Amino acid sequence: MRRELLQDVTEIMQITEEERAIPEVALFTVTYLSDNHPVKALLAIPDEKLIPHQKVVEPLPALLYCRGGYKKIGRVQPLRISQMAAFGYVIVAPHYRGNEGAPGKDEFGGAELEDVHQAYGLLANMPFVDRSRIHLYGFSRGAMMALRASMIPNRFASVVVWSGVSDMHLTYAEREDLRPLLKKMMGDPDSAPEAYESRSPVREVEKITCPVLIIHGKIDQNVGVEHANRLAKALVLHHKPHELWLVEDASHLFTAEQIGTYTKAMFQWLEGITLESSQQFYK
Repeated sequence: MRRELLQDVTEIMQITEEERAIPEVALFTVTYLSDNHPVKALLAIPDEKLIPHQKVVEPLPALLYCRGGYKKIGRVQPLRISQMAAFGYVIVAPHYRGNEGAPGKDEFGGAELEDVHQAYGLLANMPFVDRSRIHLYGFSRGAMMALRASMIPNRFASVVVWSGVSDMHLTYAEREDLRPLLKKMMGDPDSAPEAYESRSPVREVEKITCPVLIIHGKIDQNVGVEHANRLAKALVLHHKPHELWLVEDASHLFTAEQIGTYTKAMFQWLEGITLESSQQFYK
């Protein structure tokens, strides 16, 4: 029945059922098209909503998960995605072009932003997804993807950034180990500042069209807490609704206990937020 429900989603080119990470959540690898590139994504769906008479069941909210890292570092984790889906959400997590055997090139926040845009269409056309409750989530590098995607109006109810990058100039300054990769992807920030500017959502927060939740560890050594502070200050400056949760003794990768606590709090924050309610802030 799961496969039958998904076969009607025209955006899906291919679907493969995967081994479950937890019993109550079904996992699939789906392939969809983005800029003529076949892109793979992990799809997680809570079991109880997958029934033949889905039209009489209240549609589920959804989360578009923007992964962090680059290539094998920061890969989408089936267990994490499944645990999030267990809160009653459909989760789509694109691997981005050039990853998991798919063609194309991951440009670290470049053209593969289109993969996120197309993943929204994938979610919006699933018959068991409530279009008014599609949210964005970005972890680490994925935050700059999620925040930039949130700048398109009338799509997302909210955006959550967890340990998120907001300013690529700051990333270049604080991560000497990443500079060779960043130069390869974007050039030197002095000679090619536009590449860094275009990947820095903190510079364009006036375009964000939904409430923002920022979750960041105070002792994060991979993405310094200054990313969260700069983003929050810019949101204040432009009168954008947001909350800033700074976590004592939390680094880039939260402990299992911290993940559990703040994931639960995050879904409580998401509860009740719809596209219509979020738009009230912008009238």
